Amino acid sequence: MKKIIIFLLLVLPFCAIVMAQDETTEPEAPVRDRPVRSPWESGYLIDNPTSLIPVKNTLEFVIQHKFGTIENGRSDLWGLYAAGSNIRLGLNYVLFKNFQVGWGITKKNMYNDFSARWTLLEQTRANRVPVSVTLYGVMAIDGRSQEYYDGMRYNHSSDPYHPLTTYSYRPGQRLSYFSQLLIGRKFSERLSLQAGASFTHYNLVARTGDHDKIGAHLGGRFKFSPQSSLIFNYDVPLKIKNISEQREWIAHPKENLALGLEVSTSTHAFQIYLGTADGIIPQDQMLFNQNDWKDKGLAVGFVITRLWNF
Repeated sequence: MKKIIIFLLLVLPFCAIVMAQDETTEPEAPVRDRPVRSPWESGYLIDNPTSLIPVKNTLEFVIQHKFGTIENGRSDLWGLYAAGSNIRLGLNYVLFKNFQVGWGITKKNMYNDFSARWTLLEQTRANRVPVSVTLYGVMAIDGRSQEYYDGMRYNHSSDPYHPLTTYSYRPGQRLSYFSQLLIGRKFSERLSLQAGASFTHYNLVARTGDHDKIGAHLGGRFKFSPQSSLIFNYDVPLKIKNISEQREWIAHPKENLALGLEVSTSTHAFQIYLGTADGIIPQDQMLFNQNDWKDKGLAVGFVITRLWNF
């Protein structure tokens, strides 16, 4: 018995040392670097998309509305009674993580639009990925009657005095396209910013317009309460001679500036703003906006979103 006790006294401390060494040398499980919480409160930032895509199998209903411009003052209640209002109704669905498709109809030009949005990179909490990267694309079909296109005259040359050509209608003339790259960052619990570049193409434009346009974009939010934020977006159609079909720009599109207020919950977001663009789909804003914020070209608008998860 004495020998057994002596053996245990000698062996047990050695076992304890070995076990302690195993515990200290065993590598720690890597900490998962998760995406930042709520970089944006909605997938919409007034007229632009954001990197925020809901979870898989989420259906989103969107109402986007713009009243007429405020230039007439009280006579039409600063645009609320004006004839130049515009509205879009849309549905978006998340097919899989960070990938959303959508469809919508717009009053102006009776557009039907089909979109896709893919957040390739999400900003992470440990800053291993410091920014989010999102791709966005829209194809739209102009739904106006064929009479609009029949006999439409167009100048094939950049020379304004070149003889005009009369078009015969082709269905492809109704199509337009928009593609955008967005890079965003949540700097703090209050401040998020994003910047981007875009390319717009219309198959058919008037003689004074360009088929193609490159644009620059900037947007952000400043959160001043748990549910409320100040928001803005600024979109600039760039004047690039190398892709222009005009010797001089007669009707170059104006920049789109908008400032607003956002109120959100887990399933709803409401944005009300004052902005310049009368179009709602992005390619229309980048190629046809003629409202100038320096010349009373501002109008009240709002965006409402509602989410359902299945």
